[in-house]
Amino acid sequence: MTLTPEFQLVLFKPEGRVDLEGGRVLSEQMAKIAPQTHQLWVIDLVKVDFMDSSGLVALVKGLKAARQSGCRLVLCNVHAPVKLILELTDLDSVFEIFNSYEDILSTLNHQTVTG
Repeated sequence: MTLTPEFQLVLFKPEGRVDLEGGRVLSEQMAKIAPQTHQLWVIDLVKVDFMDSSGLVALVKGLKAARQSGCRLVLCNVHAPVKLILELTDLDSVFEIFNSYEDILSTLNHQTVTG
């Protein structure tokens, strides 16, 4: 999905449990995409009901790869069990977290207009 000629959005939608297996799958999906400047990686957690340390490792690895390439990674639709683990590990202060996918698009559209 391209929002503007300068900005490309890449959406990841893991489902169910992001544990050892789910974290591996998410890591593999992110590894298939070469992060580039002006990309926005969105990890939509709307269908994730559980995440453990393996899932957190996948998120942190993705964030590191994105930042090293000058692209941005954000999370959205974080439900209570996942939000709790992010808060307990202080990762809620490391990741940009949006309430919904629509909030991300609204923010991007606002930045494009005012930027």
